[in-house]
Formats: sequence, structure tokens, C-alpha cells
Amino acid sequence: MVQDAGSPAPAPDDDSAPAAPGALLARVRVVLVETSHPGNIGAAARAMKTMGLGKLTLVSPRLFPSAEATARASGADDVLQAATVVGTLAEAVADCGLVLGTTARTRHLEWPVLTPRAAAAWSAAQPSSGDIALVFGREQSGLSNEELAQCQRAIRIPTSPEFSSLNIAQAVQICVYEMRLQALGDEIPQPETADEPLATTGELAALVEHAKRVMEKVDYFRPERPKLLPQRLQRLVARPALAYSEVQILRGFLTKVEKNLKEGPADGSSPGSPESP
Repeated sequence: MVQDAGSPAPAPDDDSAPAAPGALLARVRVVLVETSHPGNIGAAARAMKTMGLGKLTLVSPRLFPSAEATARASGADDVLQAATVVGTLAEAVADCGLVLGTTARTRHLEWPVLTPRAAAAWSAAQPSSGDIALVFGREQSGLSNEELAQCQRAIRIPTSPEFSSLNIAQAVQICVYEMRLQALGDEIPQPETADEPLATTGELAALVEHAKRVMEKVDYFRPERPKLLPQRLQRLVARPALAYSEVQILRGFLTKVEKNLKEGPADGSSPGSPESP
């Protein structure tokens, strides 16, 4: 029997009910099979801790414990210290409710393959209350077919076909990140959908320069003692995510001001000269 690196989340009374998404992080167990470079173990531990995970199981690592693993963990020493070392993958996942193995290769006998995001959603929807094992194979060859056969699903990261090589710690980071997103659920703020294109950085910069030029003409902005006005103006136009049409409205207004300054106001009055902020 594999010893957990931490206490598992309490099982629900009704084993047939899907686990709550918020309980995912407490159930996720990262399993590294025959890792040859101890630095990769440390980097994987660091990736796990950044996403709030602490259960790490190592299957026959070439070298562990290791000073290099500790150095690469960069503060995730507690994850390394709590790691469980076993001899086979079967031992590592014997008490897990769900087992998902990562693969970058197309197999002759294909397993159901999910992206990391789909795998996280699938895991949250299953009635099992046991740990969820995310299994990562050897740096050079990955998981064998026999090892993948112990998994209910395979995870394949949709990398570029021109260059699909991922470091094992990078693969761990991607998969546990998706698990964390799934666990957070509705807590993640959703971006607003714009109904028209936003202004580009160049268009915003042109607006700022136009505004400064007009402000200088009315003696509101004095380049010889600008104070913080340029920075505040830049922040003012960047903060609300102005649409292209909104920038054009402001530019049109400034152009009209420039024209009136050149021709003189219709009532013959002079523009005011407030102090620059």
C-alpha cells in the first residue's frame, strides 16, 4: 500500500455523487516514473506547490534524495520531504480512484485521449472519491504501453507539431495548472466581451501625445516642468481599455480644440490657463 504524502480529502457520504470541484486539489497526486534527472523532480515539486498541490510519488527514481532536486525545488522542500518512493507504478496508484497517464506518442492501441483541460473537467465529474493520479513517464521514452494500460485516460498536451518536446516539469506545470483552474471554478473572474475592437497601443500613445500638445497650447501642460501629468495621462487612457471609436472621439475633440485655438473662439473670449497638476 502506498503511503499518501498528505491526508486525503474526506470521502462524501454518497459514493455515487460527483466530487465537488473545490476538493480536487486535495486529491491530486503527481506520479513521476523512473525520473533520471533529480533536478526534474525538484522542478516538478516547485510546479506543484505553485498550484497548491503537495502529493508527490516517485517510482524508482535514479537518484533521490538529491541536493540538485532540493535546489531546483526553490522553496518547495516540504513537497520533496513528504514524497513517497515506491518500486512500481502499480504500487504508486493502487489506492487511487482515477489514474491519468500522460503521453506524447500515438499508440497502436489508442487510449481515450484528453487535453489537460478536458482531463481536469472529466476528473471533477467522476463519482470516485479517491486520489487522482497524474502519471508522468521517463524523460526520454515516457510511459510504456503496459504502464499506460493501468490508466483510465491518457493526457496529451497539444504542442506544436514542429516542436513538441516538453521538459517533464513543464508538463507537470501545465497539467496541475488546469486542475487548479477546474478547482477554482466560478472564483475565476471572466473577462468582458468587447462589442468592437479595442484601440491599439500605438493609437493610445498617439492620443496621449495629441492631448499633451493641446494642453500645452492652452497653457495647461508645460513641458519644462511636467510633474507627473504625462504618466498620469498615460494611465488614464490605458486603464479603461478604450475602443477604437472612443479614441477617435477624443482625437476629434482635440482636433476641434486646436482649430478653435488657431482661429480664435467665436465669442472673442480667451481660453483659461489653469495650473498644471
